[in-house]
Amino acid sequence: MIWRRKRIGLALGGGGARGLAHIGVFRAFEDESISIDVIAGTSIGALVGAAFATGLNSHEMDEMVSSFLESPTFQDSALKSIREVQESKHFTLTQKIQAFFKNRIILAQAMFRPGILHADDFQAMIDYFLPDIKFEDLRIPFVAVTTDLISGLPVVLSEGSLRRAVMASCAVPGAVPPVRDDDRLLSDGGVVSLVPTAIARERGAEFVVAVTVGSEIKAHDEMKSAMDVYVRATDIMAFHLEQEKLKQADAIIRPKVGNLHWTDFLLAKDLIIEGEKAARESMPAIKKALPFYKRWTTSSSATRKERKF
Repeated sequence: MIWRRKRIGLALGGGGARGLAHIGVFRAFEDESISIDVIAGTSIGALVGAAFATGLNSHEMDEMVSSFLESPTFQDSALKSIREVQESKHFTLTQKIQAFFKNRIILAQAMFRPGILHADDFQAMIDYFLPDIKFEDLRIPFVAVTTDLISGLPVVLSEGSLRRAVMASCAVPGAVPPVRDDDRLLSDGGVVSLVPTAIARERGAEFVVAVTVGSEIKAHDEMKSAMDVYVRATDIMAFHLEQEKLKQADAIIRPKVGNLHWTDFLLAKDLIIEGEKAARESMPAIKKALPFYKRWTTSSSATRKERKF
């Protein structure tokens, strides 16, 4: 009798810098020699998922992230400036003054263009991690989830330029300009599917592992402005929509990334560690839920031993 394991799919959620925890999740799967058959990614999940689908491993991705954070591409980017504004309450008086003017500039830019960040600057980050190839050249089947702002419907990209698809999936509304695609205007997939569990299953996964790095919802009463109320309401809505998507997963990995701001890329090392830790904690349950996993690996190991003699 030939045992066949279930096709495993990873559904990688969005969450900005928190999504770097996905790298640690891949590391845990690598160490357990569990192959991934399908990857579906939203936003940062699309970027990390696409990188692994090209053939990179977790250690190579870890090194690339470190190099990127030290590169002029990141050091001179608006991503770093936005984070500095967010941290301004911890600054000295001079730094607060500088952050004040940066904040005003960022707000002014938002009034006159579709995204705070220049498309070229954000594209440079995508290009840093992904080669200029098509989906057909990937080693692992992968899809990127986007949102069409014109129709209001999800759009799953699985052919054509990999970089362009990931750029569209990562186009955070208001921060990154949407990507024009014929009669569609594509933006962050997290608007409609923060964790693409159903999409991973539609693409052939028989056992879907969801990795969620969304913000947690805790009691919060510091809402002093209309913007505070709007942001809070949006966070609550996203949280509950995400819970519905997670119900469609066979296993869920929840890295403890808290409510870090989506531009906290400088915490990459810690985020990767948290992703690996969460995946290792979930691994016993994942293996137990895969009835053919043990038999398949045992059979494969026996085959490898026979070939040595």
